[in-house]
Amino acid sequence: MELRPEIVSRLEGAEARYEELHEQMAQPEVATDPARLRQLAKEQSGLQELVEVFRAYRETTQALMDARGLFEETAEEEMKELAREEAEQLSDRQEELGNQLKRLLLPKDPNDEKDVIVEIRAGAGGDEAGLFAADLFRMYTRYAEAKGWRTEVLSSNESGIGGFKEIVFQLKGKGAYSRLKYESGVHRVQRVPATEASGRIHTSTATVAVLPAADEYEVAVNDADVRIDVFHAGGHGGQNVNKVATAIRLTHLPTGLVVVCRDERSQLQNRVKAFSVLRARLLAMEQEKQEQSLGATRRTQVGSGDRAEKSRTYNFPENRISDKRIDINFYTLPQTLNGDLDPLIDAVATTEQARQLETQPA
Repeated sequence: MELRPEIVSRLEGAEARYEELHEQMAQPEVATDPARLRQLAKEQSGLQELVEVFRAYRETTQALMDARGLFEETAEEEMKELAREEAEQLSDRQEELGNQLKRLLLPKDPNDEKDVIVEIRAGAGGDEAGLFAADLFRMYTRYAEAKGWRTEVLSSNESGIGGFKEIVFQLKGKGAYSRLKYESGVHRVQRVPATEASGRIHTSTATVAVLPAADEYEVAVNDADVRIDVFHAGGHGGQNVNKVATAIRLTHLPTGLVVVCRDERSQLQNRVKAFSVLRARLLAMEQEKQEQSLGATRRTQVGSGDRAEKSRTYNFPENRISDKRIDINFYTLPQTLNGDLDPLIDAVATTEQARQLETQPA
C-alpha cells in the first residue's frame, strides 16, 4: 500500500521542519536561551516518531521496488522465488508503516500530555455503589503506580463502610490524560454485595469523569468571582480537623460551580486543591464552548448514574468486563481491578482511532 502524494507531501514537510528545528537548536543564541531551547525541543520531540516512521516507510518502499525489479529482471527460478518472498514481506511491512503514519497524522488532542483530575461518584445501588466507587479508585491508583505516576487525593466523602460517596484525585504523570480520557462514563458492577445476606446478585453504578488538569496560566480565576466559605471538616482526621475550621468551599459565581475540599489538616492546602479542581472544571467548560466536545462528551458519558446508563460493565459471576464502545469481552476482571487497564484502554483507543481514520484520505 503506497500513501497518496498529498500525504507524502505532508510527511516531507514534517521531516523538513524536524531538520530545521535541529539546526536552530544548534545555534549559539538558542543554546543560551533555556526557554527558547525548551520550546524548540518540545516541538522536535513531537515530530520525532512521525519522522522516524516515515523514514522507515521510505526505506521499505525503496527496498520493495528493488525486490520487485529483481523479480522482473532475473531468469533464475531460485532467485525469482527469493525476490518474490522478500517482496511479500516488504509489502506487508510497507502497509503496516503506512497505517501507523496515518494514525500519527491524526489531529492530536492538545490535552494528551497533561495530568488528570479524576472524579468518581457513587451512583445507583446504595452502600454497594460506594464500595464499587472505592474499587474503581483503587484500580486507577494501582494503574498509576504501575505507570510511575503520582496520586494526590483532592477531596473525598466516605460512605462509612469503606466506600466513597465521592472522591476526587489527581494523577500526575506524562501522558496521563491520553491514557485515561476514555475512562469517563458510567461504570456498572454486577455481583453479590458484601452487605447482601441472601446471596442475590445486585447491579450498582459509579460515575467516572476524567478532566485534564489546568495550569494557572491556562485558566485565570478572578478572585472577585469566587466566594470562599471556611467550615469545620468533621469526619476522620482527629481533633485538629474537627475543631479547627480547615475545610474550604469555593463557589464560582459566574458559573455556579461548587468545589469542596476538606481532607487536609491545613486550610491553605485545602484551598490550593480546591482551586485546582475549579480550574479543571472551568477549562472543560471553556473547551466545550470552543469545540463543543469535551464538556458535552463528559456530561453525556457521566449521565445521571442510573443503572441503565453504562459505558463499561464488570460482571463478577462471569469474570467478564464488557465495554459498550467496543465489541470485545475481557475475562480478566481481577487483574483489571488490580490496575491492569492497558488492554481495555488500548482497545477503546484503537476503536476511536479507526473511527477517525474512516474520515481520513486513503
